Amino acid sequence: MTAAPATRPATAVRVCSLTDLVPERGSVALVGGVQVAILRTHDGQVHAIDNRDPYSGAQIIARGLVGTRGDAPTVISPMYKQVWDLRTGECLDGAGSDPIDLRTWAVWVVDGAVLVGGVQGAADRG
Repeated sequence: MTAAPATRPATAVRVCSLTDLVPERGSVALVGGVQVAILRTHDGQVHAIDNRDPYSGAQIIARGLVGTRGDAPTVISPMYKQVWDLRTGECLDGAGSDPIDLRTWAVWVVDGAVLVGGVQGAADRG
């Protein structure tokens, strides 16, 4: 799964079962009042990243295309086609705009349940 802290905080939230996630298709969970895109890649890894597209303001990242760029698992915004690394939230391609990173969230899969903790990587909002 996505690199998460070794110990799961008590505040981690169960968002779904692993079997609920279709590989290379996103789902959305509300975690601490924030929409988080939950994405399972073809190799079974689970990633959590902000669902809000910073370029359009729409909550659509979970609807993006999941793929890879080099060895990085990625998601492409369905709106303006920016590309983010699912592991770090780094914007790999701003599609003609200045890159804006997304926050990533810690993810654990425990006994078939997908748990999402706090923000793991801070977004570059400026």
